Amino acid sequence: MEEAWIRRSDTVCLRMMTKEDTDLIVAWRNKNFVRERFIYRKPFTREGHLEWIETQVKAGRVVQMMICLTQTSRAVGSVYFRNIDREHRKAEYGIFIGEEDALGKGFGTQAACLALDYAFHELKLHRVMLRVLADNVRARKSYERAGFREEACLHDDVFLNGAFQDVVLMAVLNPDDGDQYEE
Repeated sequence: MEEAWIRRSDTVCLRMMTKEDTDLIVAWRNKNFVRERFIYRKPFTREGHLEWIETQVKAGRVVQMMICLTQTSRAVGSVYFRNIDREHRKAEYGIFIGEEDALGKGFGTQAACLALDYAFHELKLHRVMLRVLADNVRARKSYERAGFREEACLHDDVFLNGAFQDVVLMAVLNPDDGDQYEE
């Protein structure tokens, strides 16, 4: 199965998501520990995910990959680029770890680095951004380790669990393009 790996490190590797991954992704996205970290929290369905594949992935608006453990090939999560804008060479990044025993081990940071390498070298993107709930400190630190920088905080941007919450916008620029954030 090694030829299916899009990007690989010593601990995690990425492969393209397929329709066969649908049940696993739906199960993960409906787990409370995953859903509570997303802005979009409605229950996921098999039908909805299959529609996502047909209308977004096949149309080239989304690239979605599975995060697998290198040693066992076990899938533990997913990364994706959505709203891919080829004219302006940008997209929005998303990730989730769906297996509870895979949390807190650095797999998300490693997957983000691999995914960004793919975005910059294969998709030829210049800019990748993400949105994260401001109180998700663990995720923000992981994103920073992967190269993302905070660009803005949108105060009271979303209404979740009966209260408004801040959303932080983060982004990373393609290091090969030369235009980088000032340190």
